Amino acid sequence: MNILFIEDDPMNRRVVKDMLDVAGATMAEASWAEEGLAMIDSDTFDVVLVDLRMPGVDGFETIQRIRARGDAKAELPIIVVTADTAVDLRERCLALGADDLLFKPVAMDALFDAIGRVLAIRGGGMIV
Repeated sequence: MNILFIEDDPMNRRVVKDMLDVAGATMAEASWAEEGLAMIDSDTFDVVLVDLRMPGVDGFETIQRIRARGDAKAELPIIVVTADTAVDLRERCLALGADDLLFKPVAMDALFDAIGRVLAIRGGGMIV
């Protein structure tokens, strides 16, 4: 399992990486959206985790840019990981093409459940 986490906060990336290590998953890290989008161009990922509030290109635009691709990578499973608690946030993210949404601080079981759900829906593997 190869997962990309696009998140500007290194501590948040570290916490999620430690969780994924427990499951034997590999996590690539991008500190900003443009870096993550370039990594999607050059590598293969099973899931993309994306924060919403980043400097420059935010998570909303990142989701839109992934979904607008003209190749199979436009269908990458995307899970939003955010501290934002806006009332309509889940609906907004899903409307843009996100597959699921997790709120920070992320619990390990919630992370694994979300990854398992989106992979099951999209026909991918399963993280245990």
